[in-house]
Amino acid sequence: MAAARHLRSGLPLIRAHLAASESTAVAQGSRGFSSQVAKPTGKQVKVPDALYGGTGNYASALFLTAAKANTLDKVESEIQTVVEASKKSPLFSQFIKDLSVPKETRVKAITEIFAEAGFSDVTKNFLAVLADNGRLKYIERIAERFVDLNMAHKGEVKVVVRTVIPLPEKEEKELKETLQDILGKNKTILVEQKIDYSIMGGLVIEFGQKVFDMSIKTRAKQMEAFLRQPLEI
Repeated sequence: MAAARHLRSGLPLIRAHLAASESTAVAQGSRGFSSQVAKPTGKQVKVPDALYGGTGNYASALFLTAAKANTLDKVESEIQTVVEASKKSPLFSQFIKDLSVPKETRVKAITEIFAEAGFSDVTKNFLAVLADNGRLKYIERIAERFVDLNMAHKGEVKVVVRTVIPLPEKEEKELKETLQDILGKNKTILVEQKIDYSIMGGLVIEFGQKVFDMSIKTRAKQMEAFLRQPLEI
């Protein structure tokens, strides 16, 4: 990905900023994200799901701004690129987590790196706000919650299926059809299969806040609990 290459090439900027011996005075007050982006066009946009907590608030603000700018998918891709960069580069990971780095240094480095990477104004300004507020270390969780909002906006439902062996194509199709009936025909079901030997057999289905545990491990525990019950004579 071109953006990822730009991120790698931008790492020397981080080194240069970290090596700087002096920093000028930081900007007064926190810069609100809404003041960093283009003004709304009048189009009514709502967050599809209510999120709470600090990361939820940031993800919601990013969603609203990206939706108004009609750049939801682009912003999602860019935010995920940042997360991947933090996982692959120990230097970049350290930089976004190190609050001892002066605020102005963080903001300047982030602004330069992602401007060079060709990121959208929405993403660049959002990352600058995170840097300014010392919240870059939460970028992975913010990205996860933003993706959840974007999926909900598009009517997509991510379903995680844990099994000990991959589901045959026929069974996966039947599972999708069943979930489609449950969730509604207006939803797009996205199945992610995960191999989990700890469940011993059967399957565990997770989507949203719901978990359907039909694993052998859970059944065995239930059977054990039943057998331990005292007999009524």
